[in-house]
Amino acid sequence: MELEEMQNVWSEISGQLEKQNKLTDKMIMMMTQEQYRKKWNRIAYPEIFGTIICFGMALLILLNINELETWYNMFFGISSAIILIILPILSLRSINKMSGINFYENSYRDTLIKYTRNKKQFQSLQKTSYYLSFLLIFFILPVTSKILGGKDMFTGVKNLWPLLVFIPMGITFFVFFAKWVKKCYGKNINDAEDILKDLQSNE
Repeated sequence: MELEEMQNVWSEISGQLEKQNKLTDKMIMMMTQEQYRKKWNRIAYPEIFGTIICFGMALLILLNINELETWYNMFFGISSAIILIILPILSLRSINKMSGINFYENSYRDTLIKYTRNKKQFQSLQKTSYYLSFLLIFFILPVTSKILGGKDMFTGVKNLWPLLVFIPMGITFFVFFAKWVKKCYGKNINDAEDILKDLQSNE
């Protein structure tokens, strides 16, 4: 075989190996991307379910807003509806930003910067959600009492007993539920972050 033929064959083999390596790297990146998204989907699916419930409760309040009658019940009702609508939307948008980070269209540095920025926004929103959800316990109880039971909790001493019973129960449930959610979310976020860090070793 002449030298020129050998060079052509070698060049062809090198080109094929380079294409194969690029294809392999792309497949690894796509698999990594899929694993990353699965971790965030474990957070997204419960949030979607919670969003449906929140929207249903907000709709119930808005459809029966006239039954609230007094200015203070109106205030609690409108405030509750706003919280129930806005918080889930902001939460889903934040999760979508996190899960939508594209590994193979950005460099590792750019991906890491984007992830860090979006993670801070997500964690900040989670803290805000925690405090507003806690406030919602106090807002929504008189609203549901008026809409579902027809009783104004602030017009008589005997109507105050739900406040004395359900608010402590609601707070206790909320604290344990919030801790459980934080633990589950934290595990999936850490797993997603580990997947992201593994990209550095593949570069």
